[in-house]
Amino acid sequence: MASHTSVVVVGGGQAGLSMSYCLKQLSIDHLIFEKEKVAHSWRSKRWDTFCLVTPNWQCTLPGYAYPGSDPQGFMQRDEIVQYVEDYARSFDPPLHEGVAVDQVRYDAATSRFEVTTSLGDYTADQVVVATGGYHQPKVPRMAERLPAVVMQLHASQYKSPEALPEGGVLIVGTGQSGCQIAEDLHLAGRQVHLCVGSAPRSPRQYRGKDVVDWLDQMGYYDLPIHKHPQKEAVRTKTNHYVTGRGGGREIDLRHFAQEGMQLYGKLADIQGPLLTFADNLKRNLDQADAVAESIKQTIDRYINANHLDAPTEPAYQPVWEPATSPLQQDLQAANIRTVIWGTGYLMDFSWIDAPVFNGRGYPSHDRGVTTIDGLYFLGLPWLYTWGSGRFSGVARDAHYLADRIALRHQMSHPSPTCAAYAADELALGGYIMGV
Repeated sequence: MASHTSVVVVGGGQAGLSMSYCLKQLSIDHLIFEKEKVAHSWRSKRWDTFCLVTPNWQCTLPGYAYPGSDPQGFMQRDEIVQYVEDYARSFDPPLHEGVAVDQVRYDAATSRFEVTTSLGDYTADQVVVATGGYHQPKVPRMAERLPAVVMQLHASQYKSPEALPEGGVLIVGTGQSGCQIAEDLHLAGRQVHLCVGSAPRSPRQYRGKDVVDWLDQMGYYDLPIHKHPQKEAVRTKTNHYVTGRGGGREIDLRHFAQEGMQLYGKLADIQGPLLTFADNLKRNLDQADAVAESIKQTIDRYINANHLDAPTEPAYQPVWEPATSPLQQDLQAANIRTVIWGTGYLMDFSWIDAPVFNGRGYPSHDRGVTTIDGLYFLGLPWLYTWGSGRFSGVARDAHYLADRIALRHQMSHPSPTCAAYAADELALGGYIMGV
């Protein structure tokens, strides 16, 4: 017979651990299943010089704020791994590492969940899916057309300049990973060819503060998704590129171009060794700059409205403009020996058998609560706020879901006091349904 527990948490990263901490505080029995080891993605899917792009003070997991001596700094990869591992050790969660969850199935007849794992079969009253949103590396099919002599890898597989073949490196995509890897290779003296997409960029410091400090002071990180101007559409937007490297700085691709990095528009086609690019390099650079400037203008308005004393800065001036936008490049002529795909990830929730997904495979939810009573999601980007998929906001979401789980748990395991409380809540208008 399958073993039973009140709650199964799938995923042992920062989201799953946060959920476990909150459940443990409420004395609710549960199990965490983690396919790899704690902090696996941080350890295995980041390059050697990777660091956070948000300051350390934003690392506020439940019951475990950043413990170091550099709150305004940016933890590097190994420090991040240590932080997550230390968090797990701090409260001894019921964690099972190396256990894959093959299926979660909702049984409407019993209102329970059947959980099939590599360790055995389980049933649970409630399930929290805390696997994040970056599951499968996304690489366009045109990659199949590249010559076999060219090494290809996804950004999650990149480790260091030394691990790549000699010669030039083409990076496709200018999200956070693509731009930071381009910087890593550029600083190592490698010839970088970068396909510039539509990702926006962010300033790092402005008017005496890190931009993150300003946005926090302005309440941006407390803004729930239903109040965001773009509403749910913001979940699919590419993150702004910036870096925490060297104590934190902007990434201005124009500076790199001035120093010899080759910039192109979006990669449009591959025919053997011949690459074709869209004629949108200038437009993409201008749009990225416009977003950075709009952030500064928002900060300016806040400073003026609150009569704050902050130093002024001159307006941004582009240091480089593309004379023309290269529309083709020959891999052999440019000695490009490696292609790195910084093209993001796909979600994969195919292992969940429950009718809660929309046509794109994204779970329909309200702040992580789905229409299947007892099934929740945690750790997704913009689950509720900007920080939901990050160290800064997952605690808020975990506490919220823990309260929902606790109320349902009380209904399933009532003491006389709890039963009376739940009955009163139902009589007052259906608190459980959030009415």
